[in-house]
Amino acid sequence: MESLYLLIPVSILLVFVIAGLFWWSVRSGQFDDLEGPAHRILMDRERGLPPEKSSKNDASRMPD
Repeated sequence: MESLYLLIPVSILLVFVIAGLFWWSVRSGQFDDLEGPAHRILMDRERGLPPEKSSKNDASRMPD
């Protein structure tokens, strides 16, 4: 029974800490765009960018 005197205030404090962290994350914009990053992975690169160079070509251009 004496352990409840410790566990109840600790659990109430934990609830306030979790609620505060959740409030901070909502206010800082963590949940603004949940679908954008998932769709961005599937999209092709933009057309204006040059193709990536292979490591073989890069090695041949390096000065000796």
